[in-house]
Parts: sequence; structure tokens; C-alpha cells
Amino acid sequence: MKSTKMQNKENRKIRQIGKDEKIPYNLLLLADETIEAINKYIFSSEIYVLEQNRTIIALYALQVLNGDEIEIKNPAVATGHQGQGIGKQLLDDAVERAKSRGFKRIIIGTGDASTMFLQFYQKQEFEIFGVKKDFFVDNYSKPIYEGGIRLRDMVMLKREL
Repeated sequence: MKSTKMQNKENRKIRQIGKDEKIPYNLLLLADETIEAINKYIFSSEIYVLEQNRTIIALYALQVLNGDEIEIKNPAVATGHQGQGIGKQLLDDAVERAKSRGFKRIIIGTGDASTMFLQFYQKQEFEIFGVKKDFFVDNYSKPIYEGGIRLRDMVMLKREL
């Protein structure tokens, strides 16, 4: 008999949401602070959702930057499903989609105080290549804190494909 964890993994499917589907802001807001910030990029992005037993439990967005680069935006996993390898599954899916479309690199950004995410992305073969100074100060009306530290800069990471 298969374990529940294995059965759940087999029941997971990643798909692009259709134009007529509602944008799952509830999940997007787990990884971004405001709907206004999300709306700055979401309409020019493709949204991919991970469903488990026909329930959306995770997502990410892909935004084409140019002919060589595509950016992962807002990877998010529902609170009750975190720590089950779903974040890695999302990143792997995004990388495969980018490769199959001929992009040369995939980019992701995270907050300067987001040490857990910085380590996670680096374990997935992403490397730091730049910093967007004062990104969280300039783009959000209220300060954002992570682990008691105010986010200021966006750390940018890339993975060559």
C-alpha cells in the first residue's frame, strides 16, 4: 500500500490557468503583500497552478523579459501544504517550461532578509547576480518585515539553462 504522501504527489498536476478563470489572489497574496503590487505584473504573465485532487494548492507566474530571459514571479504554496517538496516541484516545472521554449536563463527575485528562500533557490542551482536597491521601500506603501528584519532590497538570482 502506498503512503498518503506518495498518493498526494501522484494526484498533483500543474497547468496554466485559462483566460476565463479567476486569478487566485488568495495564494498570490502569500508571496506578495498587496493586490496592487501583484497587478503590476500578473496581467503580463502566464499563471501556472498546481492542483492536488482538483484543488489549487500552489502556483507561480512566468513573465517573459526578452528573447533570452524569463522570470518566475510569486511562487506560493498554501500554508497547509508547505514543506512537502511542492516549491521544488514548481521551480522544476518552471525551469522545464523555460528550457522547452528556448530561453537561455531563468530569473527569480526575493527579499534581502529572506534567507530561507535565498538558500532554497541556491540549492536549486540559482546564483545571485544582482540587487534591486530599495525595491521594497519604493514599491510598497508600508514596510514589510521578514523574521523581524525590514525588507529593503530585492536579491536577484538566475539559473542558466
